Amino acid sequence: MHNIRYIRNNPEQFEKLMKRRGILINSSEILDIDNSIRSYQTKMQVLQEKRNKASKEIGQMIAQGSDISDLKKNISDYKSELAFMDEKVKELTLQLNNLLIELPNSLDENVPEGKTDDDNIFVKSWGEKPNFAFKPIDHVEIGEKLNQIDFKRGVKISGSRFVLLRGQLALLERALATFMIETHLLDNQFEEISPPFIVKEHALFGTGQLPKFSDDLFHTTDDRWLIPTAEVPLTNIVSNEIIDMNILPLRFVSNTPCFRSEAGAAGSDTRGMIRQHQFSKVEMVFITHPSKSEKELDYLVSCAEKILQKLNLHYRVMMLCSGDVGFSAKKTYDLEVWLPGQNSGQGSYREISSCSNCGDFQARRMNAKFKDKESNEIDFLHTLNGSGLAVGRTMIAILENYQQSDGSVIIPEVLLPYMRGLKKIEALN
Repeated sequence: MHNIRYIRNNPEQFEKLMKRRGILINSSEILDIDNSIRSYQTKMQVLQEKRNKASKEIGQMIAQGSDISDLKKNISDYKSELAFMDEKVKELTLQLNNLLIELPNSLDENVPEGKTDDDNIFVKSWGEKPNFAFKPIDHVEIGEKLNQIDFKRGVKISGSRFVLLRGQLALLERALATFMIETHLLDNQFEEISPPFIVKEHALFGTGQLPKFSDDLFHTTDDRWLIPTAEVPLTNIVSNEIIDMNILPLRFVSNTPCFRSEAGAAGSDTRGMIRQHQFSKVEMVFITHPSKSEKELDYLVSCAEKILQKLNLHYRVMMLCSGDVGFSAKKTYDLEVWLPGQNSGQGSYREISSCSNCGDFQARRMNAKFKDKESNEIDFLHTLNGSGLAVGRTMIAILENYQQSDGSVIIPEVLLPYMRGLKKIEALN
């Protein structure tokens, strides 16, 4: 949600900020509604003072034995007028909010201009692409030859964009999630959270998925929603609360299933496990003081990088351009892992983590604030989120980067303590 005071004081600048998002708005429409609300509120204050004064006078006139019929009528009229104006304020406030909630977050000034992911800016890379003495294949072929990625039965049970993992790959998925969580807990001192996987509408409104992106979500019959990412419940831990500034930053981590209808991605990435309706992801959420959020974003990215480095997977970091930054974010870095089996063995980079600073955008939507007990300052928190990492895509990266000529897959050394003695994934009979 946007700060109406900022729009009121900087209407032209706000229009420019939205234009960077590809949205042309006329701030006068917003300000006309805002002015009407403030006008009614001023009139209500004057009327309330008159009503209070008249109420005091009634007592005095009764004591004096005076006729109070006219005064009672005035009080009744004031009450009716106040009720009418109160309804108008509610109607106009709803109208204003409906305009503001459809507008994305303002972008950080450092975000580069651009329209698509082709305009994203390379920041850095880590590691080397693996060299193969054979033509690498993608995870679909690898998994099917191992007889451990079962798309046919996933579809039979649940429909398209579902998969069933078997045997050693089911173990690998569990090992990856455990390794990621334990790394964040031991190396980064996060707090692990086991949140609900189903949330109320206000939680998704707070993080920005509703109302704009309802088609990308799964809705239950009792008017609740399956989480598209643990960002939703983790960020909402502080909704409608005032947090003591001294306990900031809060750094949460969680491994959850994620559910997405992928309505906005129909027809894309239909092969394999890249884009599924259900997948596992380790999510990081930071809650911080506004002055620290930029540094916290750098730290968030480094935490995601650490997982890839420990797995010895080559990746690059990209800063997203203005046309590619998500609705609730003001600045985003994507970590893209190298997948050598894509494009018929030519390889390609694919996003495996997206780390965003949302500023106070989500905090305003969910009324999440902090308080400095010394100065009594109360203001909105800043929220950040990032994948640490998407478990399914990490497994894809391991299958493609660690594949062997005989069809087996070597287990990265760092995962061995979680693999029950298994060092190599081989075909099941």
